Amino acid sequence: MIITAKKLRPRRLAAACALAFVALGALGATLNLAQDIQTAQVVLPLQADPRNVKSNEDRVAYLEGCGWLVGEEAVSQEDIRLPDAFDGAYADYLALQSAQGFDLTQYAGKTVQRYTYAVKNYPGLQEDIWASLLLYRDQVIGGEVFSNAGDGFLQGLAYPIQQ
Repeated sequence: MIITAKKLRPRRLAAACALAFVALGALGATLNLAQDIQTAQVVLPLQADPRNVKSNEDRVAYLEGCGWLVGEEAVSQEDIRLPDAFDGAYADYLALQSAQGFDLTQYAGKTVQRYTYAVKNYPGLQEDIWASLLLYRDQVIGGEVFSNAGDGFLQGLAYPIQQ
């Protein structure tokens, strides 16, 4: 038996390797897709209108529109002055807010109100989960759900659905 092979030119060899790499990556992504679907966390889009949030009832209704069951009253209310310029230390927080459709940079140097509520329906957790809303002139301009317990976490306002 005689096997012959043609020597590939360097460019063709590089292209063939790149094509094989892409094919293997696509195959790996396809194989992992079934596993990812089983453990995926779907996030509900925000159903709440951030405008005209004037009262405690409005804030609770806003959080309910995000999918959260919260206490009837805020556990804390505070005035916060945002920095005149957001430096790199705020990059992750600004990205989280931006992913929710909020742009805090337009409120730089302004004093905003922060209302924090106890969350009662976080998936798998019952205690020490909080939802905070940032308001400026009766409009929600940002917010997050977080916990300081254990390793803690910080996420956007949209309710996650475990699948």
